[in-house]
Amino acid sequence: MKSTPFLKKHIALGAKMVEFAGYNMPISYSGINDEHNAVRANAGVFDVSHMGEFILKGPHALDLIQRVTTNDASALTAGKAQYSCLTNEEGGIVDDLIVYCIEENKVYMLVVNASNIEKDWNWISSFNTNKAEMHNISAKTCLLAIQGPNAAKILQPLTDMDILNLKYYTFVKGKFAEVDNVLISATGYTGAGGVEIYFEDKNDDAEKIWDAIFQIGAPQGLKPIGLGARDTLRLEMGYCLYGNDIDDKTSPLEAGLGWITKFSKDFTAKKILEQQKKQGVKTKLVGFEMVEKGIPRAHYEIKDFAGMTIGAVTSGTQSPTLGKAIGLGYVSTVFANLDSKIFIKVRDKLLQAKVVKLPFS
Repeated sequence: MKSTPFLKKHIALGAKMVEFAGYNMPISYSGINDEHNAVRANAGVFDVSHMGEFILKGPHALDLIQRVTTNDASALTAGKAQYSCLTNEEGGIVDDLIVYCIEENKVYMLVVNASNIEKDWNWISSFNTNKAEMHNISAKTCLLAIQGPNAAKILQPLTDMDILNLKYYTFVKGKFAEVDNVLISATGYTGAGGVEIYFEDKNDDAEKIWDAIFQIGAPQGLKPIGLGARDTLRLEMGYCLYGNDIDDKTSPLEAGLGWITKFSKDFTAKKILEQQKKQGVKTKLVGFEMVEKGIPRAHYEIKDFAGMTIGAVTSGTQSPTLGKAIGLGYVSTVFANLDSKIFIKVRDKLLQAKVVKLPFS
């Protein structure tokens, strides 16, 4: 099992560790609800160094990105990023990712899910007919997500870069905590605001940055946060988790990701997805909240009033912020309208739920 450079920090802080995507990762420190609420109200630090990073360079880098991703990367200028996904030739999602434009038309960074690093690398490489320069820098790249409404304010004294006024999905590069060549982006998967910090793991820089963040942040209530709260935070926003809500067999249009699917360019599965858009999809990913008491879990069946199976839960939890049970799941399109009455099979009972607008409120 692999570990990130912060393993000793997690253990010293008493983290409960679990295997995730082949890495030994912290699931929680003080408890999922406590950590979740800390991020929503103030700020927290996530070690997400298990994520994958690829650098694509040269005159053919943008062409390759355009070929394999659904979003339009040609719209990116230096210092901007976009959410996107890779699609296979059947219209399924190979992975969801973020594309960073380091230098317009020349240098890009793709950030992919930890469990898909090898698969994504091989998939992108298979389309690299024009020999764009590709570098897999995942093993040497650290990534800390400092999320929450006060995150940027807490970190600003550690850098001369203006991170307080970073617009959503933009980034800057420079010195942070006396470490050079640090990329700080206004991204993250919590919906609580904040930044993500990318840097190379060398010369004890990982320890230096971690210690600097907590030295300045701990007195202001900054807490370490595990993957458990990361999951409840992203679920409250209705954000998809690869392997749960999206995978090789779900299309972006079924998953509600039509907004990152741009038909103004050519890309893998364009024809299939154009056909889906024209004809309409048969199933859709929806958010729902429980009307009757019970917590939905992944793979629970979703049924109609007559007890017929109409779909399945992909993610579910008791929302710490909202104090109610919520979930995501695919249902037959006829049941995807807001306020549609659906039933979740919890053990042997059918418990009523209703389709609601995302993000949950």
